[in-house]
Amino acid sequence: MNLTGKKLGLLVSTAPETPSFHHALGLAKAALHDRLDVYFYCIDEGVKGVEDDRLQVLKSGGLKLFACAYGARKFGVDLSDAAIFSGLAALDDLVCSTDRFLWFN
Repeated sequence: MNLTGKKLGLLVSTAPETPSFHHALGLAKAALHDRLDVYFYCIDEGVKGVEDDRLQVLKSGGLKLFACAYGARKFGVDLSDAAIFSGLAALDDLVCSTDRFLWFN
């Protein structure tokens, strides 16, 4: 089955050291390998992982990385070019425009 061009959205609300964050990374890596467009949105404690090397490698490989600006402020994460910092309107757009959307909590 050719999945090229299909869109996968992933929402991660857990810290980068958790199994859920690790599983989301693995799914993102596999989806990128299968040529899907992957949108990865970090919210709540997930914002602590935007500069994680594993996530940044995926970003350099085509992952579209977003993070909650409010959560970044709450958890002391600097706004940088590591991700596109946005609000819930961007998250709503991702949910509505992807073929599949999964949440890792």
